[in-house]
Amino acid sequence: MPTQPTRFYRGGARFLQGLVTACTRKDWHGAEHLPSDTGFIAVSNHMTYADPITLAHFLYNNGHPPRFLAKSSLFEAPVIGPILRGFDQIPVYRGTSRAAEAVEAGVEVLRRGDMIAMFPEGTLTRDPDLWPMVARTGVARMALSTGVPVIPVAQWGAQRLLPRYGKLLRPIPRKTITVVAGPPVDLDDLRGGELDTATLRVATDRIMATLTSMVAEIRGETPPATPFDMRGKRDGRGGAR
Repeated sequence: MPTQPTRFYRGGARFLQGLVTACTRKDWHGAEHLPSDTGFIAVSNHMTYADPITLAHFLYNNGHPPRFLAKSSLFEAPVIGPILRGFDQIPVYRGTSRAAEAVEAGVEVLRRGDMIAMFPEGTLTRDPDLWPMVARTGVARMALSTGVPVIPVAQWGAQRLLPRYGKLLRPIPRKTITVVAGPPVDLDDLRGGELDTATLRVATDRIMATLTSMVAEIRGETPPATPFDMRGKRDGRGGAR
């Protein structure tokens, strides 16, 4: 059975609901795809530091208190740290011997029937036009380890509320935030086998292709043929193949 949010969580959520409602207009679709009988992973594209708030607004208002994976340094910050801990969020210790702890904690959350919200890219997209880029494989590992569904949730509009790398909100005029949840990404052919690098990459790329297609439909534009990749050779778009 899913755990109930703490009083601190509910109080904080009400505050954020009021704040976001005051400066945005909701253009929400697809809530019927959010499972009510199992834990699941909601994945979204990442354009701005406002994305976690707008995604959380959509999920919480539809009965799914989200838990995010966030970099561990935020948990030590004077203000945001206590808030993250109070909201039962999960620290990620990147590049350390504790890096696997986030996946283990996420798996525990999913197996008890709760849901996790994740940005598979792990950071703000570096694509100059804000398209989703090549992602990390953590989502795929958790999904294939637990068998839970992966629900793609595409967003557009939060970048107008807070530009990429921006620090000051632009609440006036109110911004329309489009959030669309889709049916689970089909990973059935990858479940039950070895979680090797190739399998995790196939699952991850399938998840990101689904998200990119949904973002393209919201924007009414055609995404790049090759997603931005921070790991490889540079291509003509200033990204990497």
